[in-house]
Amino acid sequence: METQPPTAVTHAQAVRDGRVKAADLCRQALDHAEALGGDRSGFTRLLRRRAMLRAEAVDKLVEAGLDPGPLAGVPFGAADLFDVSGEITTAGSGTRHDAPFASRDATAIRLLEAAGAVLIGTQNMDEFGYGFVTMNAHFGTTRNPHDPTRVAGGAAGGSAVAVATQVVPFSLAFDTNGSLRVPAALCGVIGLKPTYGALPRGGCFPFVESLDVVGALARDLDDLALVYAILRDGASEREAGREPVRFGRLMSWFDDNIAEEMRAPLHAFWNRLGRITFELEHSEIARAAASVIIAAEGGSLHRPGIEQDPMAFEAPVRGRMLAGILLPSEDYLRAQRFRAWIQERLRRQFELCDVLFTPAAPGYAPTIADPVMLFGGEPIPARSHLGIYTQPISLMGLPALVLPLAGDFPMPLGIQLISAAGNEPVLFRAARELIDQGLCAVPGLPAR
Repeated sequence: METQPPTAVTHAQAVRDGRVKAADLCRQALDHAEALGGDRSGFTRLLRRRAMLRAEAVDKLVEAGLDPGPLAGVPFGAADLFDVSGEITTAGSGTRHDAPFASRDATAIRLLEAAGAVLIGTQNMDEFGYGFVTMNAHFGTTRNPHDPTRVAGGAAGGSAVAVATQVVPFSLAFDTNGSLRVPAALCGVIGLKPTYGALPRGGCFPFVESLDVVGALARDLDDLALVYAILRDGASEREAGREPVRFGRLMSWFDDNIAEEMRAPLHAFWNRLGRITFELEHSEIARAAASVIIAAEGGSLHRPGIEQDPMAFEAPVRGRMLAGILLPSEDYLRAQRFRAWIQERLRRQFELCDVLFTPAAPGYAPTIADPVMLFGGEPIPARSHLGIYTQPISLMGLPALVLPLAGDFPMPLGIQLISAAGNEPVLFRAARELIDQGLCAVPGLPAR
């Protein structure tokens, strides 16, 4: 029987009880990351001196009889678009090598460290968040922990890999179009994209102002709920209520283009739930509208850099930015009007169910050598299309939680749970119900 790794909650309790030293946990995490190497650990920069000083400070609080907080001594990482004091926030881009050093930590990092956690490093991502594969020309490719020949997903692939390989119990990440949900699905961990605006974005390098959210990934549901509660400034977001969750399945777009390997597991999952189905008209337009908004806002943000030195950007990123710069403003306004319309359409469906579910990604992670996926029977680039099921939900600003399906699969398969805006507690309750029923579980890594 596989032994379950300690969780953030159990680690923190052991530190508060004096059974474990925070410095030892920190050192073990840093050594583990170094042993794996950047492509396997997900880290691009380890902050050993800072982390050890922070961990030792936690130990001193315990020795003095003080409580360091609910995450006492727990190591974590953050995608490299969160400011870290004294470091350059690269946002995955080589164009920022001479950017000014951050003067203070991002708000989310400060909240977690105030609760006792210890930041050990920053994690790889697609350049400026443009992509779903974490194949970065500047900082290298992050490999899937279940098969190193496959992509980890993105844009926050490094954050998911660090959790899956048990370097850290949780990672701080971001989600604009599926940036944490896609790697959560492909790497077999749990990922939460909160409601738009729910968590503080201070000190985060922006991607798309009207879509960006701060989120987190973990192996354990209780860990994720605790991290979310802390980022909500201590508000309780545990699984409120005891009545069974009413599940609904989004069909059409969310069922038409899944890979063959996902059909049977998804069908079996649905048969166990036995709930109702819903159609969301114009889901494909919702994805297109999200793409228009991303192109327009991303192009506007990076226009000075593109005009100054376009060749400094990765070729796929450069192309998407140029397209955004040239996009007519009326197309952006039309996309925003459509956004308001479809938000109201989906809101009505939550009067009939508590949680909707879809696939989180079309199927297994594509290979690094040939990062393509089938869509409508045709191969298309995975870098820009792995978010076909996450992008429409991003457009609506709704919270979503990704869970791995339980089963003996060659690679992880993930589902996406969606609730009404501001209803994260029901997502945690739904996830707990699925885990308790044995329908969802975080897979172990294959023996090396």
